[in-house]
Amino acid sequence: MQFCKISISVLAAICLLLSTGVATETVVTCNVDTVHRLSCDTGVISVQAALYGRADSETCGEGRPQSQLANTECSQEGTADVLKRRCDGKMVCEVSVNVFGAPDPCVGTFKYLQTNYTCLPAIHHVTCEHSLAYLDCDEGQVISVYGATYGRYDQTTCTYRRPASQIQNIDCSQPASGVSDSCNGKNRCVVKVDNSMFEDPCVGTYKYLEVAYICEYPSTIPMESAKSKDKKKTTIVAVECSRNQPGSSKIMFSFRLSTTLLLAATCSLMTAVVSTERVITCRNVQRLSCDSGVIGVQATLYGRADKETCSRGIRRSQLANTECSLKGTLDILKTRCNGKTECELNLKVVRTSDPCRGISKYLETNYTCLPAIHLVACQDSLALLHCDEGQVIFVYGADFGRRDQTTCNFQRPASQIKNDACTRPTGKVADSCNGKNSCTIRVSNSVFGNPCVGTYKYLEVAYICEYPGVIP
Repeated sequence: MQFCKISISVLAAICLLLSTGVATETVVTCNVDTVHRLSCDTGVISVQAALYGRADSETCGEGRPQSQLANTECSQEGTADVLKRRCDGKMVCEVSVNVFGAPDPCVGTFKYLQTNYTCLPAIHHVTCEHSLAYLDCDEGQVISVYGATYGRYDQTTCTYRRPASQIQNIDCSQPASGVSDSCNGKNRCVVKVDNSMFEDPCVGTYKYLEVAYICEYPSTIPMESAKSKDKKKTTIVAVECSRNQPGSSKIMFSFRLSTTLLLAATCSLMTAVVSTERVITCRNVQRLSCDSGVIGVQATLYGRADKETCSRGIRRSQLANTECSLKGTLDILKTRCNGKTECELNLKVVRTSDPCRGISKYLETNYTCLPAIHLVACQDSLALLHCDEGQVIFVYGADFGRRDQTTCNFQRPASQIKNDACTRPTGKVADSCNGKNSCTIRVSNSVFGNPCVGTYKYLEVAYICEYPGVIP
């Protein structure tokens, strides 16, 4: 059981912000034809700073001649503005590095794209074209829009029964300032989503509106105009957290949060980690998932422990042995699922041998959703893991490969993303990063091997920041 004692009872959800809303994330992408990916598991993206150029001679310098690394005062103007327009207010944002580079800020210098961003707590709303977007708040609160875009930037959103020609253009998106103009300061707001309301950024493409907003009391300072004022308007909160694990210790955090963030905080992460989930699969595919945090497999059984589970239509003789279990099942589930936000596996994977012939077997898994930082870095980028001062990294799990067709797919040909059964657990991230305050990993086949030739891959990492001596 995990618990938190908080000095201000009405803010009992603050532990969420320890994991999601406070720290600044950094993404570095080295190659011009590579996807630059920002993402938030909880909340929405807010770009703080961006650099296209070079600020030191080490970053993305592997294999480069010194002459290409010498200019460390190279930056393209307007980079942050481009990232803000494309990414602010979204949960996931992918941009090709080749969007930048014209004009070239320093000819002959090897450049990279680096973005610093935070994940702000917000309501994330997507509405398909020719529909109505409803934004509403509780009584006494008003809407404050972080950002809104109209267009299309993937082939999965708002696609039901749409011809391929209407969803193939995924480089079609523009800011929709009309949403904030219409809705800010109101308790409720209805926006018509069509080309008459917003300028058509791509004729012939079926589009959607994406909005991120918060609900706040009228006296609260909106986030957009309060970046400097919030420094003066803070509340000190003390949080004491404990994990019920062997060798665990209580951890005391003391931090400052603006009143805007305090009002926006929720308890979703804390409620996700206190209970153990149980999934039983009689045949085919088992799916584990966490809305917040990452999977931590506690116990598994492939076999049979009673006569009732998965017994429908099964002969009694096939239910008789209730002490049937296959050794090694737990290790398989931990290797494949720990540290992911969702995990699907076919029962064929665990059938390494038959522990009880003639008995009908099932797979039962007990798992929890552990609070963690979930990081995805596209191939040929740098994965940057970092913690606050005094804390160190502990990696729950890491995988290199591809397990869907939507992650790190921006402007990639179909042939490079169609293999979504290509993933390999790796211990190299833990070996390199555990116990360090910060750590940089190059995401490439030369580091992790190549689980699927010809497929464009990505690295997925789940880790926590702990004070030395309290790592699980």
